[in-house]
Amino acid sequence: MAERKNNNMSLEEAGRKGGKTTSRNHDKEFYQEIGEKGGEATSRNHDKEFYQEIGEKGGEATSRNHDKEFYEEIGEKGGNERARQNKDS
Repeated sequence: MAERKNNNMSLEEAGRKGGKTTSRNHDKEFYQEIGEKGGEATSRNHDKEFYQEIGEKGGEATSRNHDKEFYEEIGEKGGNERARQNKDS
C-alpha cells in the first residue's frame, strides 16, 4: 500500500475511493461514452503502427501470464457469443 504522510490519504487510496464513488454514481452507458470519447481522441494522435505495437506487446504479456486452458476458455466464450449473435440476427 502507498505510504501516508501526515495522516493524509495517498494518491492510490484517493484514486480507489474516487473510482468507487464514480462507479456508484454512473451506469454502463456513462463508461461506454467516455471510453468512446477516449478512443476517438487517441486515434487522432496515433497511427496504425502504434496500435500494432501496443497490440503485440499486450499479446506477449498476456501469453506470458496465461496457460492453454485460459485461451480455450475465452475462445469458447467468444464462440458461444458469436453463435448467440448470429442466432439473434
